Amino acid sequence: MPRFVYQSVSASGQARQGEVEATTRAEATRILLARGETATALQPMAEATSTAGHRTTTAITTRKSRVKTTELATLIRELATALEAGLPLLQALRTLRRQIAPRMAPMVDHLIERVEAGDPLYRAAATWGAPFNDLVIGMLRASDASGKQHVVLHQLADLLEKQVELKREVVGAAFYPLIVMVLIIISVIILVTVLIPRLMEPLQAAGMTELPMPTRTLLGLADFLTTWWLIIVIAGVAIASFWKVWVAAPENRLRFDRWKLQLPIAGRLQRDVAVARFTRTMGTLAAAGLPILDCLRITKDTLGNAAMVSAIDEVSDSVTEGRPLAEPLERSGLFPPLLVQVVNLGERSGRLEQMLEHASTAFDRQVQASIKIFTKAFPPLLIIMMACIGGFVLAAILLPLMELQKLMG
Repeated sequence: MPRFVYQSVSASGQARQGEVEATTRAEATRILLARGETATALQPMAEATSTAGHRTTTAITTRKSRVKTTELATLIRELATALEAGLPLLQALRTLRRQIAPRMAPMVDHLIERVEAGDPLYRAAATWGAPFNDLVIGMLRASDASGKQHVVLHQLADLLEKQVELKREVVGAAFYPLIVMVLIIISVIILVTVLIPRLMEPLQAAGMTELPMPTRTLLGLADFLTTWWLIIVIAGVAIASFWKVWVAAPENRLRFDRWKLQLPIAGRLQRDVAVARFTRTMGTLAAAGLPILDCLRITKDTLGNAAMVSAIDEVSDSVTEGRPLAEPLERSGLFPPLLVQVVNLGERSGRLEQMLEHASTAFDRQVQASIKIFTKAFPPLLIIMMACIGGFVLAAILLPLMELQKLMG
């Protein structure tokens, strides 16, 4: 009789895996359901052996349409609601397929095809690619492993909606300063290329040989841009290409992400968002009964920062050696003291999942405070920078005029 390799989640939320004998995939699924297990991955033994523990990415020949973050959040929210209502995953996806926008249909069709073939949802999303980034795939993986799929999917929809809200708040706060910046840049270009060269003619005719420093700086900048503009464009393209290759290397990505966390305001905001997401997902998985190592392995993919992921890897190594969680978290220096204290207290009291769930609420409030600080601090910084540029240009124009007035008596 054919044998199938499976991964499943029990009624208590425990992840399991093994083999089952059945004539068809449907019969294997029914056998697992009779045991009180829900299959998250199911494939024939021959196929599992041929893949040798890894899966090649499926070739996607369908032309992809760009899916906005808001649309993805809505899709995941509706999927979570359907699962919460008691629909099986495959039926929920088919139900959503009938009511989504036509340009999202190929993506959902792919998910249905892969889930129908026995893949878990996170693996089906990974084979499609964008808009399923590391964060989304990590949360989908957490939802499959937790046994509370609709709860984690609601959390994922919340995270995506908060990302969109944060982007809108930042854009809204910076809208006026950005308009001012664009107008000043246009004015500087006109002044440097048109007004100041004409201004130099009467100054030179009046015998002024030594121009003020701001005027000399602007004229030098104008000559440089006019002479070397083509080389500047080529250099810009080369630098952008080099940066894309450089940051793709894991060790360079680690350095860059660690540097981002050290930024004065944006770094703290990024850390707070990642920690709030990590804490809530970790608490959900721990409450579902998953071992702490499995929780760490799954939740680290939701952080979205290579430096913090590396720190969680060190935490996992320490836990494997029998050490507590709190020590490596504190030693990394990337996680706030409150999280270290919560983990330490939760481990000692045996109530880690409850402590994490309570702490996630506190971190969510901290994220909102960090967002307010960022959106209120960013516009004044832009305005100050533009004021300095505008003042420098104004000085470059007025100072030679004042000198000309002195020469003309």
